[in-house]
Amino acid sequence: MDINIQALSGRSDLMKFIKSEWNFYKDDKYWVPPLILDRVKTLDIKKNPFFKHSIMQLFLAVRNEEIVGRIAAIINDNHNKTHNDRVGFFGFFECIDDQEVADKLFDTAAQWISDRGMDTLRGPLNPSMNDVPAMLYEGFDSIPQIMMPYNQKYHIKLYENHGFEKAQDLFGYYLDQNKYMTDKLKRMQEIVRKRYDITVRDVNLKDKDQFKKDLQTLKDIYNAAWVPNWGFVKWTDEEFDFLAEDMKQTADPNLAFIVESKGKPAGFAFGLPNLNQIIYYNRSGRLLPFLWHYLTKKKKMSWMRILALGIIPEFHQKGIDAIMYYEIGTRSISKGWVHGDASWLLESNVMINRALVQVLNGELYKKFRIWEKKI
Repeated sequence: MDINIQALSGRSDLMKFIKSEWNFYKDDKYWVPPLILDRVKTLDIKKNPFFKHSIMQLFLAVRNEEIVGRIAAIINDNHNKTHNDRVGFFGFFECIDDQEVADKLFDTAAQWISDRGMDTLRGPLNPSMNDVPAMLYEGFDSIPQIMMPYNQKYHIKLYENHGFEKAQDLFGYYLDQNKYMTDKLKRMQEIVRKRYDITVRDVNLKDKDQFKKDLQTLKDIYNAAWVPNWGFVKWTDEEFDFLAEDMKQTADPNLAFIVESKGKPAGFAFGLPNLNQIIYYNRSGRLLPFLWHYLTKKKKMSWMRILALGIIPEFHQKGIDAIMYYEIGTRSISKGWVHGDASWLLESNVMINRALVQVLNGELYKKFRIWEKKI
């Protein structure tokens, strides 16, 4: 049967694109269904501020009236301005185990971005490095952490056979509460607190005005701290606010805090309970069943994810991160979350990868990959 690649438009096509994911994972025991409303919010080009500087085209692969694959082609103008290159991206890739289908999807995305002046296809990014980047490459034996990718293992050969090469690997570390709180970590954070007159305060999620101020502090630290990182693009104000409103609904107030030195911001840390342990049971992707599962199962969550750390440049290599790790660890353990995940970390960020292993006894348990190909 011929493979028909369809370019999508409109609300009904968007829902078809989103709901097609169930075709590929309905029998997978580790797959966590997305919340449909969240996915709509991400992909709605009229509501997501990411699309004020980026464009996207969704495609479906159909054979014999059956959806057999999908892909999004994306051009992020802010990325290309920041890095002075001509990279186009793809994301939200799904496919049956069929190289011909995968090739047609990749070729379609490559042609779409090439027609708009790009010379490299990179991904998957869903839809950017500030959202859910990469694909799972190693560690297929557990459900994913919140806001981390999951895919079928055969995707690897689909990428390789099409001629993609590694652009960057991202690492995920497992943190065991029995090994995490080392004497070395305790000593380091005590020394740093005294040396730099450190105080730690929670982000205020309840007071609207203070939350707005704290949000600006987080954004300033994040954009300053991540500038040297591979693939980094600064958040716009609207993008950061857009994400923050979502996070505000699910964040634990004790896992979002700002580290200050002599009253001035030096860094921040943000962790999330792994809500995927609850979302997993919501096989429909609808909101109301999720809320029921949340109310009845939230006490059973045992994992948390260290989502983001940011330290302003003048405090780099001064041990501020030790305080953040200590605070996240003690706060998480007090809530009964015995398993920790630190992800994602760029493979090229040697210093923080070393700290995860040498200071926190972290175990590299998952790898994620971003691929690219010249076109």
